[in-house]
Amino acid sequence: MERVLIAIGIAVAVAVLAWVLERRRPQAPTQRRSAVPDQLDRADFDRPGAPWLVAVFSSETCDSCQAAVERARTLASANVAVQEIEAAVRGDLHRRYNVDAVPTLVLADRQGVVRASIVGPPAEHELETAFAELMGAS
Repeated sequence: MERVLIAIGIAVAVAVLAWVLERRRPQAPTQRRSAVPDQLDRADFDRPGAPWLVAVFSSETCDSCQAAVERARTLASANVAVQEIEAAVRGDLHRRYNVDAVPTLVLADRQGVVRASIVGPPAEHELETAFAELMGAS
């Protein structure tokens, strides 16, 4: 009987120790998110005087970038400048704005303040919905 009590005591001690060690284990590091600029210099882009800019940072090696560019182009109007910033052509802007993932879509106002962004291929109607929300807020 004494051996059983010792075995139970050891099992309880091991369980408590395992529980304490599990609680002390550091959390897994958070995953780095892709950078999105907070501010753009509108002089870096086409039609700096347009009230809105939809900038699509892309790369020719990106499979989903062309669909993102086409979706963004549906927003083009007298008030909305839409511009693709392809990495091989305008890598300087990718570096200046620290864009490291493509496609990255940025919606900026006349002052260049980024009001919305989408990293990765936009889901159906996601870009249009984001832009409509901006129009309703302004």
